[in-house]
Amino acid sequence: MDYADSVQKVLLRKINKAEQDLMQLKLDYCRFIFGLTHRSQVIVGETHYSVHSVDLDSMTRQEDGSLNRPVVWGVPEGAHPDIAPLNLGTEWRVAKGAAGQAGS
Repeated sequence: MDYADSVQKVLLRKINKAEQDLMQLKLDYCRFIFGLTHRSQVIVGETHYSVHSVDLDSMTRQEDGSLNRPVVWGVPEGAHPDIAPLNLGTEWRVAKGAAGQAGS
């Protein structure tokens, strides 16, 4: 049983590492393809929001092999700091001219 436990530990370490690498790759994809980071300013409709989090699990592969936009959570610009972030969905665009943002 020691061999099986040892193999299990090695495989779990490799799985955890692969999952961490995938998460980092998805973050890089968001940054370089969509111009999105957790500090981005996005526009939904006509309202500007500050992004608080990005749901990487919401990114799915498209037929052409690309990944779709992630669901983002944010608060309206200038909102009270204690306001709960809102689910902004995937129909956002990065605000042009935001510091350090590529825009899309």
